[in-house]
Amino acid sequence: MFAVHDISSELSVLHIPEICSWNISLESTLLDLPLYNCQIELTQQAKEVAQAFEGNSMLPGVILTDRGNFVGIISRRVFFERVNRRYGLEMFFKRPIEVLYRFSKQELLLLPGSKLIVEAAQESLYRSAELVYEPVVVEIAPQTYRLLDVHQLMVAQSRIHQLTNKLLKKQTQSKLIQTEKMASLGRIVAGVAHEIRNPLNCIWGNLTFLLSYFENLLQLMSAYQEEYSEPCPRIDAIKEEIEFDFLKEDLPVTLEGMKLGALQLLKIVNGLHHFSHMDERKPVQTDIHECVDITLLILKNRFKNGIEVVKNYGELPLVKGYSGQLSQVFLNLLVNALDALTEQVADREIETQCLDEWLPQIEITTKVIETEDGKWAAIWICDNGPGIPLENQEHIFDTFFTTKPVGKGSGMGLAICDQIVTEKHGGKLKLRSQPGQKTEFEILLPIVCKT
Repeated sequence: MFAVHDISSELSVLHIPEICSWNISLESTLLDLPLYNCQIELTQQAKEVAQAFEGNSMLPGVILTDRGNFVGIISRRVFFERVNRRYGLEMFFKRPIEVLYRFSKQELLLLPGSKLIVEAAQESLYRSAELVYEPVVVEIAPQTYRLLDVHQLMVAQSRIHQLTNKLLKKQTQSKLIQTEKMASLGRIVAGVAHEIRNPLNCIWGNLTFLLSYFENLLQLMSAYQEEYSEPCPRIDAIKEEIEFDFLKEDLPVTLEGMKLGALQLLKIVNGLHHFSHMDERKPVQTDIHECVDITLLILKNRFKNGIEVVKNYGELPLVKGYSGQLSQVFLNLLVNALDALTEQVADREIETQCLDEWLPQIEITTKVIETEDGKWAAIWICDNGPGIPLENQEHIFDTFFTTKPVGKGSGMGLAICDQIVTEKHGGKLKLRSQPGQKTEFEILLPIVCKT
């Protein structure tokens, strides 16, 4: 080491907090790390750099300036490596630091202070082997620079890695719990649907008989009136009391309404029962249109704010697959479209107090298409909502990726859709979205020709 006394220089070394006190998160930038500021003019002697290093054992290097303007850096490692060589003291120690700098000038890694720690660590590691331990120059403001110790950068990156693992573990555990809840709910729904369907079938069947019985009674009363045409005060009083003429017209309408209501309820119960069969073990011949219609029926109460569904169904053959899982795909895609449209309706009402000429709409189109890979049953689900930003589109099928607020989106829905379509059915799931105009999902399911 060097014994240097009474050296005057422009030194400013920031206080460096202990590593354990760093407040690091997944979104932390280089500005959240300890940064060193020790500036030396090129005209000052090298021994003043030695004094700076002796005064702060953590200092990774010094910033060199020419009349206050940034020129470059000399790291602690390079400085002592050069000075401790044979004749190093004679060559550099009492000369301007510019001599040593010109002799050992190296490529800099200069990064903005807003750079994420994980990205900076990656760029630092990509440097050549002789530079990998050199400090990083951080621009904290225009023409204002600080130094970052690579060791501290790697420690921070390691802590972020640990935080990421903890977060993923927590999310995975949460999803496992949620999956178990959904499986339990599916079993409950299957049981409830079964219990409701039995008495509902009884009501549905008896309503048909009830309509027939009422028509028979009306025929009998007509026959009585023809045979006994003489007026009877008692019968006339009863007919007037019960409003017989109105009852004769209204009761068939009432029974028909009850029949339609029972039919709708039966469809919903069958749909719930259909959805509960998510654990099908063998693929079966599946009617895609039926799957979509059942899903729309279950989501009927979500179609508010004037949201309209337009169905352009072409002729589709039965597709071999898992009907419950395909219904889940349609459910997730339709829910996403409904959420986007509902949000846009609210925004437009706030901004303009009306919807202008824009009408929220979901369009479902199906047809058979043929490509080089064979024939496919194609389903397009398209909404005229706000679209998906370009920077999010490439991550849209990634697990845990969501743009929804905490508690409203799990980041699992589209990832599950992609898995069901591609892995379970050998199909394809594609996204096409124009920000500010529309979002369209294309589902392609292979059609297996019978031999």
